Amino acid sequence: MAKKKVDRPVLAPTATGVIEGAGEIVEQRIVDTLEQNYMPYAMSVILSRAIPEIDGFKPSHRKLLYTMYKKGLLTGKLTKSANIVGETMKLNPHGDAAIYDTMVRLSRGYEALLHPFVESKGNFGKFYSRDMAWAAPRYTEAKLEPLCNELFRDIDKDTVDFVDNYDNTMKEPTLLPVTFPSVLVNANTGIAVGMASSVCSFNLREICDTTAALIRDPDHDIFSTLPAPDFSGGGQIVYNEQALKDIYETGRGSIKVRSEYTYDKSQNCIDISSIAPSTTIEAIIEKIIDLVKAGKLKEISDIRDETGLHGLRITIDLKRGTDPDALMRKLYKMTPLEDSFSCNFNILIGGAPMVLGVRALLEEWIAFRIECVRRRTYFELHKKKERLHLLYGLREILLDIDKAVRIVRETEQEKEVVPNLMIGFGIDEVQAEYVAEIKLRHLNREYILKRTEDIDELEESIKELEAILASKARIKTIIVKELKAVGEKYGQDRKSQILYIEDEAFEDVVEEIPDYPVNLFFTKDGYFKKITPQSLRMSGEQKLKDGDSIITSIETTNNTDLLFFTDKAQVYKTKASEFADTKASVLGDYIPAKLSMDEGEQAVGMIITKDYEGMLLFAFENGKVAKVPLSAYATKTNRKRLTNAYSDKSPLVGVEFTSEDKEFLLVSSSGRMLLLHTGSIALKTSRSTQGVAVMKLKKGQRLMSIRAYIDGTFSKPARYRTRTLPALGALPAADDTAEQLSII
Repeated sequence: MAKKKVDRPVLAPTATGVIEGAGEIVEQRIVDTLEQNYMPYAMSVILSRAIPEIDGFKPSHRKLLYTMYKKGLLTGKLTKSANIVGETMKLNPHGDAAIYDTMVRLSRGYEALLHPFVESKGNFGKFYSRDMAWAAPRYTEAKLEPLCNELFRDIDKDTVDFVDNYDNTMKEPTLLPVTFPSVLVNANTGIAVGMASSVCSFNLREICDTTAALIRDPDHDIFSTLPAPDFSGGGQIVYNEQALKDIYETGRGSIKVRSEYTYDKSQNCIDISSIAPSTTIEAIIEKIIDLVKAGKLKEISDIRDETGLHGLRITIDLKRGTDPDALMRKLYKMTPLEDSFSCNFNILIGGAPMVLGVRALLEEWIAFRIECVRRRTYFELHKKKERLHLLYGLREILLDIDKAVRIVRETEQEKEVVPNLMIGFGIDEVQAEYVAEIKLRHLNREYILKRTEDIDELEESIKELEAILASKARIKTIIVKELKAVGEKYGQDRKSQILYIEDEAFEDVVEEIPDYPVNLFFTKDGYFKKITPQSLRMSGEQKLKDGDSIITSIETTNNTDLLFFTDKAQVYKTKASEFADTKASVLGDYIPAKLSMDEGEQAVGMIITKDYEGMLLFAFENGKVAKVPLSAYATKTNRKRLTNAYSDKSPLVGVEFTSEDKEFLLVSSSGRMLLLHTGSIALKTSRSTQGVAVMKLKKGQRLMSIRAYIDGTFSKPARYRTRTLPALGALPAADDTAEQLSII
């Protein structure tokens, strides 16, 4: 917190003089700055910009639609969007670009809303494509959709409050008197300060039926009439009852939406016709291309965007023999072709943000609509009473029209006409003023009788309106009738299908791995190669780095697991299918880099398995050997790395696999050799076991290697066997030459 001293304050001129101290920098606590400056900004964003209100609109939406309504665009012809934008700035002075963006998102052409509010002509872009930009407002035209009749119905009957605009030159509504719960009919998202809102869309007909049923029965089962949301782009909603219950009850949760597709057998391609509302065409195509390049989607030969006048379409060309349904299951798992729509029903209720479930939100809307109908009824009652009062005065004139004419004619001053009529007929000033304004041509019995015939009808109508005001049940009945009328007139069939699948369908999709014979090679310096037998037969010598050598060579299949043990007591798990087929003439994949090992970490051994059955032998420099079941390294999840893979008390010499107990040859730095039968070592379930002392070592000596013993290697193998452990082993006999030992 700094303070700058100013010797002489700068004085800013004003209409009345100067502001003392203007321009001076003073010391202020950061907490005070937040309270005085940031908090008002945050509240403004929450209340006046980003969060929708109970009528379903943000202020920017409301100002735009009301401007179009006042311009007569509810029934008139289309007009240039630039005209609408310019007029809207009288209510929303935030720049023409922001206003036009708002109008685009409300338009039919943009296709973001289940029930658009703006009828559009021209290029308004598409919500499902980030590259399809809309044209400038001078090129496009717009007007209000017929559905907007339900937004502004009776707005001139005091159904909602009006406030001054930003410069006090116009009036604008604080809410729109919507006759249906538009807050749940169209999707709405917004990000405020410290909070956000994300409302999914529901089918208009289903919402109207649900609201009407809820008015009749507060305990109505919402699921029976509102099974799931409905999105403008269609798609398939993966039905998850618990997730929907959370949304309906709390207003929070997520919905999985799958893309719809068809398979064209003649062209051997898949056509995607709808996508989730939370993604775009470009995002899907880019993800699929990345997976194809990574070798994880080998069934696809080409993908392209064929979106046009007939709507969205992504075409995926398949390789021969590909199962389209199996491929789509993979794509749903690996790409945004299945995506989640996150719900956060944060709505402004009475000026306060509240997160409400569907039932609570509909109840709030019902309360709002009841107040609208009550205010409309009171307005109509007041108007009819005023009219009836005037007609009562006119009926008095009917008793003696000549008297009325005589009073007017004989009154010398104009200002005395009304008082004289009041005295002559016993009527009040309002009635007398009304009579005095009647034209001379209307002062006849026929005209007056026609007007007074409405008295009985008005009296009945007033009684009806008073009865409505006195009965909340009758107001609810009116709302139910209006909801039914809206549902029948503007309702449409669901666009999003509901996909009912079994629970196991929610589990991870197991990728189908092509299985074929392969030869695996692993070198001392950590290089790995996967070569097919055909390629191996056609190849020459194995290419290796200088000083490197192959320590493991195995014939297996592509569908096998690989375990790479490192010098840091860790094991990295992967699959042979994760590596590309290669040739003997290349170095291969460098395992520490391929598996993202820690800095300085080196792979020292490779084990392959499909069923995790068998045993592992770990030999350490201190002469100990540990026997651990391979099943100890099997995991239910796809963990790529396991720590504490073996004991780190002594450096690892080697790791060997065996499916059954047999003999292994151990060699120490002194040249002594020992044949160890693994049956003499107890099996330990713990991966971190330190093992059993097998070979006695003198000071400065260490165990050098461990290898499976091959019969015939030694002329007298008994020389190297022992009955007790640990043992020193034996020096090689003269008959056991270096050439013989080289095959070990």
